[in-house]
Order: sequence, then C-alpha cells, then structure tokens
Amino acid sequence: MSSLKLQKRLAADVMKCGKKKVWLDPNEINEIANANSRANIRKLIKDGLVIKKPVAVHSRSRVRANKEARRKGRHSGFGKRKGTADARTCQKDLWIQRMRVLRRLLKRYRETKKIDRHLYHELYLKAKGNVFKNKRVLMEFIHKKKAEKARSKMLADQAEARRMKVKESRKRREERQALKKEELLKAESGDAPAEKAPSKK
Repeated sequence: MSSLKLQKRLAADVMKCGKKKVWLDPNEINEIANANSRANIRKLIKDGLVIKKPVAVHSRSRVRANKEARRKGRHSGFGKRKGTADARTCQKDLWIQRMRVLRRLLKRYRETKKIDRHLYHELYLKAKGNVFKNKRVLMEFIHKKKAEKARSKMLADQAEARRMKVKESRKRREERQALKKEELLKAESGDAPAEKAPSKK
C-alpha cells in the first residue's frame, strides 16, 4: 500500500484547507495513488473520491446558558471578580449617565412649560451640585417647589385683595365723612341767617 502523503498535500492545496480536513476514499486507494498532479486531484474531487471534511461543531449552547444565567445575576460573586469595583463600573460613567437623565428631564419640563427658565437654571445647578440622586427625587423636588410657589402666589393674591378691600373701605369712609362734614357745614350756614333775622326786628 503506497503512501498518499503527496496526494493529501495537493488536495489540501487545491481545496484551500488543512491536510487534516482531506478525506481520501479507502476503496479507491490505487486510483488516488496514481494522481500526481493538481489536475488529477481536481478530477478526483469532482468524482467524489477526495472530499473536504466538514468543520467540526463548536457548540455555543453552554455559553448561551451561562450568559442567560449571568443576566439573572449568577456567577458574579466575589470569587468571579478580577478588576476593582471602579474598573468594573466606572464612577464617572455612572455620573454622566445620571446627569444626562436629570438634564433631559429638566429640558423636557422647560419645553412643555412645566417649569420656567429661572427654576430650570436653579435646578440645573442643583443637579450639577449632586443634590438629586435620581429622577424621582428631582421630580418630587419640582412638585414641592411648584406647590410652594403656588401657595406663596395665593397668599400674595389674598393679601393684595385684602389690601384693596381695606383701601376701598377707607376711601368710602373718607367719602362718607366728607359728605357728612359738607352736610353739617351746609346746615350750619343755613341756620346762621335764620338766627340773624330776628335780631334785625
């Protein structure tokens, strides 16, 4: 039985694969042994005496199962960690993420006229100063601030209304007093000639 080393090398070269992937038909060894050129090898490949073996399956089912488990939070205890906490989740990235969420909310509220530009600016600086740890806290602060503003406006309006009422009542009282004074003066001026008339007689 002749060695088929040459045929295997030529077949690997023709099929563009490794020598391990070349399959030579054991029943047709004599015919394969006669093939000593690439043209002959191509003919054998066409006839099916020389075949390129399929790629071995490299299953990813275990990887997929592991990935699914990691999504649920498994396999991530202290024993599985290699980097520092900051290397695994950078503090700056968390900060950027939080700032973007808060600033996006503020921008949306300003565009929908839920907050005016003055309150927007105040809250923007507060967010930058690490006052709000998340979106919920910021929303609660906005509602509280708006309620406070509405209450102070209502109190101011009430005070203004009270002030106007007092002013009106004072004005009316002054008018009444002026009218009364005028009537008294008229009455006095009417009485004076009546008193002088009998003295002339």
